[in-house]
Amino acid sequence: MKLTRLTLTLLLLCGTLILEAKTFTFDQVNAMPRSIEKDYYIWRLLSQNTTTAAQARAIIQGATAINKKLRESYQTRTGQNPPAVAPYSTGCVAIPPKNWKNRSVANKSFKHGLALMKQSKPEQAAAYFETARKNYPEKYDVDKSLFWLYLSTKDPAYIKLLRQSYHVNIYTLIAADTINGKYPKTITKSISQSRTPGFNIQNPIDWAKVKIRMNRSYDLHGLANNYQSQECIGVYTYLKAQASNHMDAYFPMPYRNAMKNMSPQRQALIYALARQESRFVPASVSRSFALGMMQFMPFLIDHVSKEKGERIDYDEIFNPYKAIEYADFHLDYLTKYLHHPLFVAYAYNGGIGFTRRHIKDHRNFRTGPYEPYMSMEMMSNDEAREYGKKVLTNYVIYLNKLGVPTRIFPLLKTLATPSLTDEFRN
Repeated sequence: MKLTRLTLTLLLLCGTLILEAKTFTFDQVNAMPRSIEKDYYIWRLLSQNTTTAAQARAIIQGATAINKKLRESYQTRTGQNPPAVAPYSTGCVAIPPKNWKNRSVANKSFKHGLALMKQSKPEQAAAYFETARKNYPEKYDVDKSLFWLYLSTKDPAYIKLLRQSYHVNIYTLIAADTINGKYPKTITKSISQSRTPGFNIQNPIDWAKVKIRMNRSYDLHGLANNYQSQECIGVYTYLKAQASNHMDAYFPMPYRNAMKNMSPQRQALIYALARQESRFVPASVSRSFALGMMQFMPFLIDHVSKEKGERIDYDEIFNPYKAIEYADFHLDYLTKYLHHPLFVAYAYNGGIGFTRRHIKDHRNFRTGPYEPYMSMEMMSNDEAREYGKKVLTNYVIYLNKLGVPTRIFPLLKTLATPSLTDEFRN
């Protein structure tokens, strides 16, 4: 049969789309080690029209947890709700119950302290911040408590304690600015070896196997050295940070050639986000199936690819260069409305609608006592609240590494000036 030009074009297009959408077999996915990364491929398998109900019932048993995507795709294949999955252990040492209890006490005390600060009762608030400091198990939260002890008492001894902290965070940067001191030490390692043979940085299952070995290893430094190469810098520094119990602050700067045409500010922002999202591991997969070094959700990959006039398979976002390309495109949109790295971070994590509502609230990011710190701490979205502070810290560190002398105080001071930070309050 003779094909018309239109028919041929349509067939070619369909063929292209088929080639661009990867397919997976039951045996391929079933053979993968139990992991979050396997969960993602179970979802991919369940999303294929060729997957049978029997295969769906069998493969779901290999999941570590059932998230919304797995539940919906399983229901589509079987018409049933997914069964409970067997308990999954990573091999990590469990957090002692005492730490959970202490953290709960600390969180309640810290929130009570903030409430008292809003009531202009700093002396009473200080007692609660001290309780929080004594009970928080993580150094970051201890430093947070020390900072608020300083705000509530104006005692420079707390700044001195913050200056002694090994942790690189917004509070230790503020402490440095308070006395015009140097910022905490960070590590940006230069590595000569280009590749790690036998390891595919774009394969989530290879990364899953590394994490399994990490959780079973007593020599994390030795394990890290197996991945000491330029392309594996994210894996290497992730393991080195784990080996030092995060006392060593690694700030790698990979993929420089992918950013050569970007401003230092955009480069710093992408680095800041990537460090917080994935620690520069290209094949990262989150429990909600955020993917790649920049942790793009599948719906956002679909949106950006449509805007760019291309179709890609979700696995292509595990290519760090594609991840940077898509992040740069997405940031072009966010920075049309948000001009401050803190607000951009909020939007990258929680969405631009959430960010708009938060900063337009007349109680937030205005001039007043303890601002902008109070607005940063009172955000209802816990994840976005801490995410924003950490990305802002990363941004300042990376700008300095890129040759742009930057301190955090000026960035914090502009938060109460809408004309400098966003388009929503003008």
